[in-house]
Amino acid sequence: MLKRVHSTFYWTKDMDEAVGFYRDVLGLDLRARYGEDWTEFDIGGSTIALHGSRGMAPPNEGATVVFEVDDLDQAMVQLSSRGVRFEGEVTEVPESGRFVSLRDPAGNLVQIFEPPAGERR
Repeated sequence: MLKRVHSTFYWTKDMDEAVGFYRDVLGLDLRARYGEDWTEFDIGGSTIALHGSRGMAPPNEGATVVFEVDDLDQAMVQLSSRGVRFEGEVTEVPESGRFVSLRDPAGNLVQIFEPPAGERR
């Protein structure tokens, strides 16, 4: 059901500062930046991303792992049958895909993500 780690992201209050650290200090390759909302870096074919918090406190601490699936609805049915409870509704980002959030037993945020049909691996 879970195919691969699609990305891992950290919440940040200051996108410019965070981008500077990951790009200039750690030397990661900047793949894309969408203003203050989202930035992606490539490292060995994996994605490390930064999620902006628009000046508000980030909703969680630590990283969020995003697992890719072929069929989000089917994955949700399977996970629900195993006792998983989802936070909120499925979110669809035009041209990017669909995702839903859940928490592991320790309270860490996890997401499952279905990319658009033409971008699935």
